[in-house]
Amino acid sequence: MKKRILHIDSTDSTNSYIKQVASDGNELLVVAAESQSDGRGCGTNKWESEPGKNLTFSIRYTPKGIPAQQQFVISMQTAVAIHRAMGDFGIETSVKWPNDIYVGDRKLCGILIENRLFESIICETVIGIGLNVNQQKFVSDAPNPVSMRQILQHDCDKEDVLKRIIWHFTNIEDNILPVYKSLLYRKTGYHGYRDDKGFFEAEIADVAPNGMLTLRDRQGKTRQYAFKEVAFCI
Repeated sequence: MKKRILHIDSTDSTNSYIKQVASDGNELLVVAAESQSDGRGCGTNKWESEPGKNLTFSIRYTPKGIPAQQQFVISMQTAVAIHRAMGDFGIETSVKWPNDIYVGDRKLCGILIENRLFESIICETVIGIGLNVNQQKFVSDAPNPVSMRQILQHDCDKEDVLKRIIWHFTNIEDNILPVYKSLLYRKTGYHGYRDDKGFFEAEIADVAPNGMLTLRDRQGKTRQYAFKEVAFCI
C-alpha cells in the first residue's frame, strides 16, 4: 500500500480534516497538524496538546475485508504499533484497555477510531492519534499525562516518531490478539475499577476478539464490559 503524509499548521480536528482530503482509496493517508483547536478523545473528552510540541495526526485507509464485528482488530493493531514505536526510543509502554498507551500509571497517547461501513464491512477507517512528545507542562485537568520528553529528558524528532509509528502500523502481523493481551496495563493482580454499581477490585481475566473486557472480582465472579462501561481507578 502506498503512503502519503500531509503536514498542516492547524485545524479543528485532524479526524475531521482528513475526511475532506481527496484520495483514490488505495493509499494510506496521514494528516499531521502542528496544532488543533478541538482535539477529541473518546466521548466528550478533549485532548490537550501544546502547539508545535506533540504529534496530533490521523490515518485514513481502506482495511481489507474486516467485518464490523471484528473492528476491534484495528484498535489492537494501532496500539501495538505505537507500543513498538515507543520501544524504538527505549520507552516501555503498556496498553490500557481498550487502546490508551501508558507508561506506568501515566497516559502517553490516546487513540480515537471512526469506521465507515458498507453493508457489514468496514470500507474506511480514520484513526486519530494524540501522542505527547515534547510537551513539558500540562495545564488541563487531565489527571495523569506524561510525554516522551519528560521520560527521556530530551526532545525527540517528531517526524522520526511519526514515521516509526507508520512503519510499525503497516508491518503488523495478522494474529495480533495474543500480542495485545501481553501488553495490557494491569494485566496481573487485583486492581480498583468502577462501574455503574460502584467500586470493586478485580483482575483481568480476558479480552475477547470483539474487544469485550472480562474482569474477575475477589469473589470469583466474572463481569463483562464493553467500551465506557467500566473505569480504571488510578
